[in-house]
Amino acid sequence: MEDEYPPAMTRRLITLFVLVSSFMTQLDATIANVALPHMQASTSASREQITWVLTSYIIMAAMFTPLSGWLATRFGQKNVMVVSISGFTIASLLCGLAANFEQLIAFRLLQGMMGAALLPISQAILLDINPPERHGSAMAVWGMGAVLGPIIGPVLGGYLTDYLSWRWVFFINLPFGLIAAVGQMLYMRENRAERPMRLDLTGFFLLALSVGTFQLVLDRGQVLDWYQSREIWVETIVSATAFYLFIVHTLTARHPFVNLKLFRDSNYLLGNLFAFILGGLLYGTMALTPPLLAELMGYPIKLVGLVSAPRGIAMMIFMLIAGRLTGLIDSRWLIMSGLVLSAISMWILSGISLEMDSSLIVIAGIVHGIGAAIMFVPIATVVFKTIPAKYRNEASAVSSLIRNMSGAIWISVLHTMTIRNAATVQSHLVETVRPDNPVLELKLPDMDFGSADTIAGMAVEILRQALMASYANTFWMLFLACMLATPLVLLLRR
Repeated sequence: MEDEYPPAMTRRLITLFVLVSSFMTQLDATIANVALPHMQASTSASREQITWVLTSYIIMAAMFTPLSGWLATRFGQKNVMVVSISGFTIASLLCGLAANFEQLIAFRLLQGMMGAALLPISQAILLDINPPERHGSAMAVWGMGAVLGPIIGPVLGGYLTDYLSWRWVFFINLPFGLIAAVGQMLYMRENRAERPMRLDLTGFFLLALSVGTFQLVLDRGQVLDWYQSREIWVETIVSATAFYLFIVHTLTARHPFVNLKLFRDSNYLLGNLFAFILGGLLYGTMALTPPLLAELMGYPIKLVGLVSAPRGIAMMIFMLIAGRLTGLIDSRWLIMSGLVLSAISMWILSGISLEMDSSLIVIAGIVHGIGAAIMFVPIATVVFKTIPAKYRNEASAVSSLIRNMSGAIWISVLHTMTIRNAATVQSHLVETVRPDNPVLELKLPDMDFGSADTIAGMAVEILRQALMASYANTFWMLFLACMLATPLVLLLRR
């Protein structure tokens, strides 16, 4: 047993270098958001074109994530990690040096493709180098790298863009990528399957096509008014057809791209279900809060980052605590407690108003950070608890794909729900703004319905009220989702 796992110091060094790699790829999914206006001015791109800086990266990462399991099994975790982080770092340099819009998108595509394997393989590595009794702590540390990237990204991107240039959003990766690549080459042991399976190219192509086009639907649906657009219809049909053909091929192929035996394990199946729910709670809330604070409350981007920071700090602290508790307490009770705390935070946020101060957001963020941390670690552990070690690379790749897609799906659904609900609320409010309304006459006795300025000001205020009410309704829906999901935890095996 002593030779099965690296020495303690070597484990710590491998963990550090692997976490730097996974943190970078997650950071780049969000760090460029606040720099888009500067990139648009520098590259002479249109407003719609510049969003492809985000979309191109996300699509390529989603398409190539499932391939990472086969690559790690065929070529070894060390080789794939070193090549991936080196390619990711070079692509980051090229993005920062891009002379025009076309080059920037091409290098972002390369960056997404090279970074796709870093998160799932880093998870498999930490499980492989640690004995089972330390898996909870290992997943706590891995979770910090996986979750903090999207949290820190917008804040760090804002500072780099304001004080240096948008190009430093990409240059920041260079020293960390170099350290991570050299460290992994020096300290990681190589391991690969003795008899690697052939790559099912048909299965990979069909799954990549389905995932890529579905991601396009999610990213561009709201911009193009969903199914009022021919493009969205075409992408939906292509995605659904490719996924159907992928399922048929997987059920009939001798060596399919995705091993369906993974989903016969109830813990793996249910664990990924809860990971899907957690993705919505975590990434969905992170996507809703900044525009709420910036657009409705008038907070500058730096203050938005400061108000959002307590959630990340709470997650960091309680992930370490959850890592210790995972081996001592039944994981089901930890997941259930996390869902309840997340429900409480959503309930707090459902009470938002235009007269509130930042304390409500901070308190809800802390409670949510604690709940998400208590859920994240046992979910990441229980998913692999009963999966044989030989399937770990593949299981991690599929699990990462599900988790990433969950964030994209929830963010798209919640944004669309909020915008459309705001339109409904706005129409109801407009119906009440008329001269014969006694409540309006009591509140605003001097309102002049014949003044264009007055009517314009009232229209702006109605829109603000409608958006705030819509945000509150969305948070209330997330509260109900948490409560409905809580009893499902009991279906997990010990």
